[in-house]
Amino acid sequence: MNAFWIILTGSLVAACCSLLGCYLILRRMAMVGDAISHAVLPGIVIAFLLTGSRDSVPMLIGAGLLGVLTTFLIEFFHRYARVQSDAAIGVTFTWLFAIGIILISVFAGQVDLDQDCVLYGEIAYVPLDLWITEGGLSMGPRTVWTLGLVTIIILLFIVIGYKELFLTAFDSGYAAAIGVSTSLWYYLLMTAVSLTTVASFESVGAILVVALLVAPPATAYLLTDNFKTMLILSVVLGILAAFAGYYLAVWIDGSIAGAIATVTGIEFMIAFLFSPSRGILMSKKLIQPVQH
Repeated sequence: MNAFWIILTGSLVAACCSLLGCYLILRRMAMVGDAISHAVLPGIVIAFLLTGSRDSVPMLIGAGLLGVLTTFLIEFFHRYARVQSDAAIGVTFTWLFAIGIILISVFAGQVDLDQDCVLYGEIAYVPLDLWITEGGLSMGPRTVWTLGLVTIIILLFIVIGYKELFLTAFDSGYAAAIGVSTSLWYYLLMTAVSLTTVASFESVGAILVVALLVAPPATAYLLTDNFKTMLILSVVLGILAAFAGYYLAVWIDGSIAGAIATVTGIEFMIAFLFSPSRGILMSKKLIQPVQH
C-alpha cells in the first residue's frame, strides 16, 4: 500500500507541474520553480517568528506568500529594470534566499529551524503522515488530499483560462491588442506555479518539483507541435516517470525522488535523440542524400 501512496503522490505532483511547466517553457521561465523554492526561505522564518511554531501550516502559508512576492518581483525587475527574465529570476531568488539566511542567523540562530525538513521533504515519508478522523478512520496520507485539491484547482484554472493563457504565452502583443490583460494572466499563472511548488516540495522535495516542472514539458515540446498534445504528453511523461522512478529506486535501493528525476532526464534524452521532428539522430537521417 505504501508504494501506491508514493506513486499516487508523485503522479499528482507530475500532473500539476507538467501542465504549468508547458506555459513556463513557452515563456522562457522554466527555472522559476527553482527560484521560488529558494526565495521562500524568508517567509518560513517570518512565519516562525510571528507564530513561534514550527508546524507545517503556518510555514507553508509564509512560504506561499513569499512565492507570490517572488513572482511579482521577477516581473517588476523584468519590466521596469528592463533586464532579461533569467537575470530577473537570478537576482530575485538569490537576494531573498540571502535575506532568509540572515534572518535565521540573527533571530533564529538558537532554534532548530531546519528549512530542509520544512521544504525539501522526502516522498518516501508520505505514507507516514496519515489523516485520522475523530472516529479513528484513516483517510490516507494528508499529502494526497492536499495535492488532489491542488490538482483540481490547476485543472480548472487551465480549462477556464485556456484561451487567455495560450495567447499570452505565444504572442503577448497580440493578446494585449485584442483586450487580454497580459499582466493579470501572468500573475495568475505565477500564483498557480507558486501554489503548486509550495504545496509539493514539502512532501516530494524541491529538486523533484523543479525536475517535473521542466523535463516532461521540454520532452513533450520535442515530440509535438500541437500545444494541446504537448499538455497531454507532458502529463503522461510525468506520471510515467513517477511509476518508473519508484521501481527504479526500489531496484537500486536509492532515493525515490532522485530516481524519478533521473527518469525524466532519460525521457528527455530519448526524445532529444529520436524525436521524429526534432531528434538529433532522426534529423541527420532526414538530411542524408539519397543513395542510388
